[in-house]
Amino acid sequence: MKFKADEIASVIQQEIKQYESKIDVRQVGRVLEVGDGIAQVYGLSDVMAGEMLEFSNGVVGLAFNLEENSVGVNILGDYLKIQEGDEVRSTGKLLSVPVGEAVLGRVIDPLGNPLDGKGPVNTTEYRTLESSAPSISERQPVREALQTGIKAIDAMTPIGRGQRELIIGDRKTGKTAIAIDTIINQKGKGVYCFYVAIGQKESTVAGLIEALKEHGAMDYTTVIVAGASSPAPLQYIAPYAGTSMAEYFTYRGGHTLCVYDDLSKQAVAYRQLSLLMRRPPGREAYPGDVFYCHSRLLERSCKLSDELGGGSLTALPIIETLEGEVSAYIPTNVISITDGQIYLQPDLFFAGQRPAMNVGISVSRVGGSAQIPIMKKVAGGMRLDLAAFRELEAFAQLGTELDPATQQRLDRGYRLTELLKQGIYKPMHVIDQVISIYAATRGYLDKVPVSRVQEYEKKMLAYFHSSEQAAWDKIAASGQLNDETEAEIRRVLESFTNDFLSAE
Repeated sequence: MKFKADEIASVIQQEIKQYESKIDVRQVGRVLEVGDGIAQVYGLSDVMAGEMLEFSNGVVGLAFNLEENSVGVNILGDYLKIQEGDEVRSTGKLLSVPVGEAVLGRVIDPLGNPLDGKGPVNTTEYRTLESSAPSISERQPVREALQTGIKAIDAMTPIGRGQRELIIGDRKTGKTAIAIDTIINQKGKGVYCFYVAIGQKESTVAGLIEALKEHGAMDYTTVIVAGASSPAPLQYIAPYAGTSMAEYFTYRGGHTLCVYDDLSKQAVAYRQLSLLMRRPPGREAYPGDVFYCHSRLLERSCKLSDELGGGSLTALPIIETLEGEVSAYIPTNVISITDGQIYLQPDLFFAGQRPAMNVGISVSRVGGSAQIPIMKKVAGGMRLDLAAFRELEAFAQLGTELDPATQQRLDRGYRLTELLKQGIYKPMHVIDQVISIYAATRGYLDKVPVSRVQEYEKKMLAYFHSSEQAAWDKIAASGQLNDETEAEIRRVLESFTNDFLSAE
């Protein structure tokens, strides 16, 4: 066998040309102890808070506690494969998540790993998990409506783009249903939706994904899942990951909606991590900075100024109460951070009033500025009417004789509450809502039996869309309740109501 000297020389020359004298400098530490999703690591003296660390088996960690002699690390993956003495490398990068168009329509975990069997998320763009909230000068007031498609909410506690509206109530009172309805209602409105499931049963999440697919909402929605079986560190970072993915579109002038379902489970995961890291416990054993944990998350939601593109990030955090205890630690914290709350009451839910919104406690601190003018005019006095009706109803149960005016207010109240009932996954167009509420508040339902109110509404809207579509289009185009549009609504309602009552 002969060696060809010129061939060997050319290969060596090629290698010399391509040689780069770069030294791969990395800090390496060792695992001192590991368990329950956290590890104590020795030897990483230059690590940053929130830095991404890599274990020898490829699992990623997050630098959580910087102590004098060791670093407390949250293990974002299977911690059972990590052993004492394993090598841990610092990456010099803050923990980041994949963002961009590639995440839309996908079901992923908080690190961007696919859970839907559709292959990896192909994107070159990443965004850090934690980023500072926009300053006061970078924001503008919330004035643009984000329609939920739910009559009771759009009329009485309206949500605007860039608002943070808390959905609060006991378990099984329809909190998630409101959030899913809102996502379904964004179809064709150019709003990107992010649903973050924290500590939920995976069967429940699978059902929600099916509902979103059925209504064509998965095209513009990303589902981030840190289920009940996920380690506490993943449940803790899930809402921050969802917010980072949403911010990508917000800072490009887009409109996004982020649902955190639910933050009470994230607080529990954070409490678990903090106690394992030996951080001192406070009220209800939560660490002292649990308020900051939620405030730095929710302050990232806002309507950006026009100079920054005018994008918006709307947040719908969900909090589960125990036995209606709204004054517990986490509920009061989140109530004080958000711009209003929708309180769902079990008694109303079991009485068949769905959504089971308590009008007295529920409030939107943005108010009418997040409503379209026609809705603001039509639903203006509705909250007070309903609150007064609830008082009268309690009084009427005593069996006392009522004067005709009081009886009429009671009858109208019964019809209005019946009208506000709405099935799940059936969001309504805002103009349809306006027409229904106008009919109820202006007395068109007064002669309709309470048991037939739902039937009346269904047939009345069908009549509008079949025989009076031109009038409907005119009302929608105007968006104002002026003499002309009011005359149009009255004409159609009078004609339909007479036909409906005479057909009995």
